[in-house]
Amino acid sequence: MRKNIIRAILLLAAIPLVLGGIFLVTFANELRSLASFREVDAYGMYQMTYYGDYGFDEFLKVGAGSDEEIEAFVTNRLLKGMPIDLAVTSGGCSAFVVPGENGEILFGRNFDFGYSPSMQVFTDPDNGYASISTVNLSFLRYDAENLPEGMTVADLKLLIAPYLAFDGMNEKGVAITPLQVPEASLDFAEDKITLNTTTAVRLVLDKAASVDEAVALLEEYNVYFSGGLYCHYLIGDSSGRSVIVEYYDGEMQVIETDAKYQAATNFIAYNGLNIGLGGDEFERYDRVLQVIMENNGVLNESQAVELLADVGIRDEKEDYLQWSVVYNLTSGDSILFAHRNTENLLRSRLEMTS
Repeated sequence: MRKNIIRAILLLAAIPLVLGGIFLVTFANELRSLASFREVDAYGMYQMTYYGDYGFDEFLKVGAGSDEEIEAFVTNRLLKGMPIDLAVTSGGCSAFVVPGENGEILFGRNFDFGYSPSMQVFTDPDNGYASISTVNLSFLRYDAENLPEGMTVADLKLLIAPYLAFDGMNEKGVAITPLQVPEASLDFAEDKITLNTTTAVRLVLDKAASVDEAVALLEEYNVYFSGGLYCHYLIGDSSGRSVIVEYYDGEMQVIETDAKYQAATNFIAYNGLNIGLGGDEFERYDRVLQVIMENNGVLNESQAVELLADVGIRDEKEDYLQWSVVYNLTSGDSILFAHRNTENLLRSRLEMTS
């Protein structure tokens, strides 16, 4: 009897160890990803490396026709059933593609909105290109009173970050960002998989080696805009080629330029329509082009940073510039800063491949 009691006690004591071992094996990459989480600016800017497979190839087979369907997919695939609730945000942003002073190509982007914590995310999928991207954490319902810490159960939702990229650059020197516009329309094809605003960004980052490949990929999918916040996309690559992709008049439209630089803000550029949101989108656009032309169509990285800080939206009550990033599509370098704080530049590098 005594031996049986001892065996039972030992068995009971071993159960937590076995369960703990199973948990560590099951969530090894997830825990490693969360362990890489760190704060890089006290405004609410973070950095994380995603380890392991985030299932995007599986997602591309089924897509999602609504944010609820995306939530269901990532809940089952990445969060082991833990429910999430996405909050949709967009904003009055500015972006540009311009040659650098040493022959490189720079891609700059501002995100202007109400307070939005952000996270720079590194990914390297087995069946796709490595990339660096910026995620709007308010999409995950983080705010000034509820900021992430990293290694907590509540922060497991950070693991869906690859699906929420608001801008990014991949190892082939392709960069993309969405910018809000007042309207968009696309006649959906029944034989095409449907993506949303940010999974279309992930598609380009993971799968496109050039602007032309990005355009061709986007043509293969329907795209809907989360929360009815319509967007167009600025896409550039290391060759200097760039386009704006818009969804207008039921079709995907591609806007090119004869200049060696291109800018985008929050108005529909297709066919010279210039339909804006009713804010200062035209003034910001003109200011970006003015600075580029004053510098003979070339900017160095410091000038690109200064330009982004200059054109971020603000008024007498609030500064809306949440983050800015400059991607060097030639070298793989990036410069990220929060809330116009050019005294704290986060410099990172993505190893580029030919």
